[in-house]
Amino acid sequence: MLLEASELRKSFGGVVAVDGASFEVAEGSITGLIGPNGAGKTTAFNLISGFLRADAGAVRFAGSRIERWRGDRIARAGLVRVFQTPRVLTKMTVLENVMLAAKNQLGEGLFLALAAHARVAKREREVRERALATIETLGLTHLVDAFAGTLSGGQRKLVELGRALMAEPRMILLDEPMAGVAPVLAEQLLDHIRKLRVEHGVTMLVIEHDMDVVMTISDRIIVMDEGRVIADGLPDEIQRNERVIEAYLGRLDSKAAEA
Repeated sequence: MLLEASELRKSFGGVVAVDGASFEVAEGSITGLIGPNGAGKTTAFNLISGFLRADAGAVRFAGSRIERWRGDRIARAGLVRVFQTPRVLTKMTVLENVMLAAKNQLGEGLFLALAAHARVAKREREVRERALATIETLGLTHLVDAFAGTLSGGQRKLVELGRALMAEPRMILLDEPMAGVAPVLAEQLLDHIRKLRVEHGVTMLVIEHDMDVVMTISDRIIVMDEGRVIADGLPDEIQRNERVIEAYLGRLDSKAAEA
């Protein structure tokens, strides 16, 4: 398994957000992570990606324990996160946003600029060429010089996906990639997600509320409720699982009662 989460726990004051959650993600797979609102999915992502530190439990990525690592170290190891709300730099162009995420950049220090100018310039050309190729792959070439602040929500998500690719990931955590995206761009995003697995072997763990999307793209699906994993199986199995149905319908019944 590429990713293994074991007995993860996280509380905020008296609220237990993740309560002993354990699951695995196979290398080369697309795995869905679903559950009702408040199930603990995003907190689990935060624990895996280093944005929060778990109160207890372990996370292993490619055989290494990473639950105490900083987020930047986890990303450099090949586990990259794409957020639900894209974090683009609005006053920079699409090309500049994508180039920023490249690995092994030499920086702009005075010493390097003077002592290794040719090496810095060569690396910058390489990064630019790779960024342009990535942008072309995502169908954004016509926006390469546009400021990111002028893009639609779906286009920003494609830029964020491009930045993730520039980090040369083995695995991407996708947090609600379809949320707020127009249908045409949503189809493009789905196509890119599939191609990443098929053509580049990138493993993906995807939080998504659109059940049609999850059932279509996922090899396996993990279901959380109240901070715990309540089911893990093939899409057809999850659709028939009584605990899953009860978790979703129970939340709907409680909302109806409150109304």
